Amino acid sequence: MAKRREVPGIREYDAPGGGWGALRATAQAVHDQMDAVKAPITLLRTNQPTGFDCPGCAWPDKEHRSTFQFCENGAKAVTWEATNKRVTPDFFQQHTVTQLLMKSDYELEDNGRLTHPMVYDAASDKYVPVGWEQAFARIGEILRALPPEQVDFYTSGRASNEAAYLFQLFAREYGSNNFPDCSNMCHEATSVGLPQSIGIGKGTVTLDDFEHCDLIIAIGHNPGTNHPRMMGTLHEAARRGVQIIVFNPLRERALERFADPQNWLEMATYGSTKIASTYFMVDGGGDAAALLGIIKILLDMEERQGNVLDQDFIKNYTEGFDAFCAGVKATAWDDIEKASGLTQADLQEVATAYAQSKATIVTYGMGVTQHSRGTANVRLIADLLMLRGNYGKPGAGICPLRGHSNVQGNRTVGITEKPSEAFLQAMEKAFGFTHLSRHHGRDAVRTMQAMVNGACKALLCLGGNFAVALPDPEQSFSAMGKLDLSVHIGTKLNRSHLLVGKESYLFPCLGRTELDLQAGGPQSVTVEDSMSMVHASAGKLPPASEQLRSEPAIIAGMARATLPKSKVPWPELIEDYDRIRHLIELTVPGFENFNARIRVPGGFQLSVPPMQRHFATPTGKAVFSVYGGVKEDADVLGGENILRLITLRSHDQYNTTIYAMDDRYRGVFGRRDILFMNEEDLAANGLEHGDLVDIETALPGRALRLENITAIAYKIARGSVGAYYPEANVLIPLDYIDKESGTPSYKSVPVRVMRRGAA
Repeated sequence: MAKRREVPGIREYDAPGGGWGALRATAQAVHDQMDAVKAPITLLRTNQPTGFDCPGCAWPDKEHRSTFQFCENGAKAVTWEATNKRVTPDFFQQHTVTQLLMKSDYELEDNGRLTHPMVYDAASDKYVPVGWEQAFARIGEILRALPPEQVDFYTSGRASNEAAYLFQLFAREYGSNNFPDCSNMCHEATSVGLPQSIGIGKGTVTLDDFEHCDLIIAIGHNPGTNHPRMMGTLHEAARRGVQIIVFNPLRERALERFADPQNWLEMATYGSTKIASTYFMVDGGGDAAALLGIIKILLDMEERQGNVLDQDFIKNYTEGFDAFCAGVKATAWDDIEKASGLTQADLQEVATAYAQSKATIVTYGMGVTQHSRGTANVRLIADLLMLRGNYGKPGAGICPLRGHSNVQGNRTVGITEKPSEAFLQAMEKAFGFTHLSRHHGRDAVRTMQAMVNGACKALLCLGGNFAVALPDPEQSFSAMGKLDLSVHIGTKLNRSHLLVGKESYLFPCLGRTELDLQAGGPQSVTVEDSMSMVHASAGKLPPASEQLRSEPAIIAGMARATLPKSKVPWPELIEDYDRIRHLIELTVPGFENFNARIRVPGGFQLSVPPMQRHFATPTGKAVFSVYGGVKEDADVLGGENILRLITLRSHDQYNTTIYAMDDRYRGVFGRRDILFMNEEDLAANGLEHGDLVDIETALPGRALRLENITAIAYKIARGSVGAYYPEANVLIPLDYIDKESGTPSYKSVPVRVMRRGAA
């Protein structure tokens, strides 16, 4: 084989996930952002009962049997927030907004923590200081002049339960149900699909279940980067002999082999543990076909030999089984193999392992949800688990992997554009409201579409990087400039803050690591992890600036100024967050004795009825689904010269936050202008490793392009290509979504790749 050309910044990385590479990266993050004395103390408080919850992923805390409870990317998240760098009014005086927009997303955030409330001055094209009360008064004046249906309230998943609850309380009293939030862009398919199947939009396992399972099927996620603390759980499972079957279009290093930094023997011997017992490189967008193939084999096995399906569970706890079976049996193997990129023999291996397992957990991430049929994908996973009664028994269940540390909690305490009647009635009773809107509001995509067409006039953002996170920046970025008002609450500067409207405010808030001192003393907040555990979080670091306010305090300030006759005692709530939690207890089921329960180390678990085989569907039974369109999936995704684009996060990235320019496990260093391609696809398109290419969306409508990207050979499924998010968002139309959940299809956009020239 001819030697590949050398490509700048591309070199093989042969070490395992975790290990010494993770420790070196942690040390580098500390060196770049914090001083050597403060950093270790801060990191050792991470995810501890009396410390603060990591602002990164939502993987739950295990019992505190180990020295530290943070991972490499958690350390990056903590040091990124607790950095010594500052963005002061002097910084803004030295840079116009136009100049700042020329900087990369990494450079913008790396400038450091925001320190003062700022307002955009169009005459100078600069952000200038503004007093808190002056800003609140002006915001209130603008909002009172707008119809509530023209105002949208965006929530990032790192906001606490207390902040999220006050945010939705403010918006609902104001009269708006427009609640775009980050879950609309990641796990909304879970929030829509699982309630249809099992009556609740959450996972049905605990960490203990991973100690009792026989089989883990991992679909569409990269835990080594996106939820690294999960790797400790997978590492333990693999070492006790649990079979771990992975479906992923790319070979991800941590799912292949992992060295636990807390395992002294592995570290001392430079050893590692094999994680995936079998690794299937399913095509991007082919998850549904693969699941249907497994199910088809299981149904056939049941007919031929019996005792494969849990007939008692199916009979007593489910409905829709006959229609489900008919749909699966009508699906042709040619279509399954074409759409999934896997053979019948591959899927037979999985079905056999599943049939032999007494307790199976299926874990899945955004590789399942961010598709045009994301909701249907989620329901097929739920169906697979129903077939063998893998709900309500030890070591079994469904495990959606949430991203942000409190994205699940935000939804629990009321961040939804489709509030239930029961929740609205509880709010009216608790606060004496008589006018709460029953009209369903806008999700993230619909909010951006409303901004594009002028139906949305004001956007209030509780954290996040709204425009950058959404697809189609050509439309999304310009739409921000049409707003009468934009308000951003955040810790660091990002691109969405610079897409200014007629009036734009930038409010610096306390971070998760910092002391929140109110009139009633030091305050704690709460978060809910991926397994429905609610626990307290309390920062200890001095705030980055005396001007910082907590997220609840900023929300309360805007609410008071907007609603002078409010029925809510906003100042009293900010004095003591116990009062906010009491209101959550009055209006949200499951939070009885909230304040007492979060004072117990580790917190408490909210009720998840499927764990007791109770299914809160209209009939009280779990519901099988009928998937249609595998042939259409195969035809669309298998068209001539059409490849499937998967957007990816690098290892030095968390959502839109880019900590550095490396992607260590994939062998990319100092750059992000990369297209990962299968070697055979390179050849079929007349390309070589290192060629410059242009990428074009193969969908009707506007021609979307990403130009001047370097294509490299990589272990990725034939027919699939990968490029970094958010840069590749330029290839995703705003309306290319899962119609059921509204989730953008970041993971399987049809594209064509064309040679541009040699690198």
